[in-house]
Amino acid sequence: MSKKQRKTLIRILSSAALLVVFHFLPIEDLHRVFQVLIYLIPYLIVGYDVVLGAFKKIKSGDFLDEEFLMMIATIGAMAIGDYPEATAVMLFYQLGELFQSIAVGKSRKSIAAMMDICPDEAIVLRDGKEEVVDPSEVKVGETVLVKPGEKVPIDGIVVSGSSTLNTAALTGESLPVDVSAGSKIYSGSINLTSAIQVMTTTAYENSTVARILELVENSTDKKARSEKFITRFAHYYTPIVVILAVLIVAGCALFTDMGIAKSIYRGLIFLVVSCPCALVVSVPLSFFGGIGAASRRGILVKGSNYLEALADIDTVVFDKTGTITRGSFAVDAVHPNEIDADILIDIAALAESRSHHPVAESIVAAHGKHIDSSRLGDVEELSGRGLRAVIDNMNYYVGNGKLMEEIHADFHECHLPGTVVHVARDTSSGSEYLGHIVINDELKPDSKDAIADLRRAGVKEVVMLTGDNENVAKKVASEVGIDTYFAGLLPAHKVDKLEGLLGENRHVAFVGDGINDAPVLTRADVGIAMGALGSDAAIEAADVVLMDDRLPKIAEAVRIARKTLRIVKENIIFSLLVKVAVMVLGALGIVGMRFAVFGDVGVLILAILNSVRAMRVPKK
Repeated sequence: MSKKQRKTLIRILSSAALLVVFHFLPIEDLHRVFQVLIYLIPYLIVGYDVVLGAFKKIKSGDFLDEEFLMMIATIGAMAIGDYPEATAVMLFYQLGELFQSIAVGKSRKSIAAMMDICPDEAIVLRDGKEEVVDPSEVKVGETVLVKPGEKVPIDGIVVSGSSTLNTAALTGESLPVDVSAGSKIYSGSINLTSAIQVMTTTAYENSTVARILELVENSTDKKARSEKFITRFAHYYTPIVVILAVLIVAGCALFTDMGIAKSIYRGLIFLVVSCPCALVVSVPLSFFGGIGAASRRGILVKGSNYLEALADIDTVVFDKTGTITRGSFAVDAVHPNEIDADILIDIAALAESRSHHPVAESIVAAHGKHIDSSRLGDVEELSGRGLRAVIDNMNYYVGNGKLMEEIHADFHECHLPGTVVHVARDTSSGSEYLGHIVINDELKPDSKDAIADLRRAGVKEVVMLTGDNENVAKKVASEVGIDTYFAGLLPAHKVDKLEGLLGENRHVAFVGDGINDAPVLTRADVGIAMGALGSDAAIEAADVVLMDDRLPKIAEAVRIARKTLRIVKENIIFSLLVKVAVMVLGALGIVGMRFAVFGDVGVLILAILNSVRAMRVPKK
């Protein structure tokens, strides 16, 4: 409990104690002025901040909220002589506010834990000396020393030493990660065992920890439809209930024999119970709790609107490479056509040597020898098909079957499944086919289980989009249990396929690596970036960012979102039903002020306690 919360609790207990003492004293025998002065003591102890807040809002012109309702109801009760009840109303209201504050504080702990990943300082090695500086002062390319127990201040590459890092604050996974010279590490990780030296690769403001903090801080700014509804509801609701309260007072005074005092009392009961605290507090609190629960598991949701959209998802579309598969390619077979296999791989490696595509890198790795770049001339990228490269002053074509068809090469597809890279060259008599290389990408070990888990979470259909050929796509889809797949797609075609699914009134999430799939991530109802640790493109394009590379986190995110939305709906329905019922009873005079207060605060407390459930990660 915070210092402010403890003070509020002391005020509530002090006010309650004075009310109990006054109950046994003959205060009713005193003059009315003295009665007012005596009961003002517990009233102001517990409610001075509410009254001051209401007056400040009246001055600003934006006063139609719960503080205003509490002030008029309690001052009105004082005016008609119900002094204990006026204080009791304020006391119960503050009790509800205390519960709200404690609940919000609890939900903030998970966010605070995320914020705690921010390093306070960095030790920079300059001119052979250690300098302690603010992380923002460290330049790209400088070397920082990270001692055991310290947080990694900036993204970088280990240049000296080996150690074990705790990355739980970033990925939600408790299993430590071993690093050594050459390992890429991220800011916010905690060094556990030995000192390491790290060469920084980004400025602090662009580091992983800075981007995560910005994302989490901004996540509550984007409201869900439910929150926007509650905001609009409260804006119109408050003036309506004030007018209804006045009408109740006027109606009772004019058309019954209740008298002015009892008529005002009836209107005050209606005002007290009409306070929309439960709705205004519990709905945002539920979303905040859901976002906090997700962040503890390494799932960063950019706003409650995306959490709400995630709960509605019925179709999940996956990119294949780097998402369902590891994205680490290796050459499986080399099938030359009337030339040596070594020559075929040499030509392909030369042509692909300037590319950073995983397929290109796998061919270069399989070549395994020095590449004589002096033999390589112009290289032209042919989008979605491959490339044309000038090698030894001859045109070579390295790519897929579409490229071979374009240059009219007499090629054939391989009987082996995998990504097939064909090689051909220009000759005086046309295009000569030189053979092909078969490359395969390994499935992630948890892909099959993750897709089955998505179905258990309520997702109706799973789709895969890939630029690979039909054989590869079919093999991967059958192994992991995917319903529908589309193969041989260019980047623009992936967007077209997604548009087609959206046009069928589906709620679609797209899962990609966040680097090559930014257009599709942006177009989907919910874009989910996989393994986005350190990826600028992922954090920019996606709505939900999974900080590690684990597919099961997707189903976990869906379950968290659906649980959160279920709690939000429960709170809205429960609060409105009880509120309307007690308002009617109060307007008819069936219940008094204390029951009205208890009903209002009771609903608030129950709604808050229900909202706290959103902070727990649901089980499968």
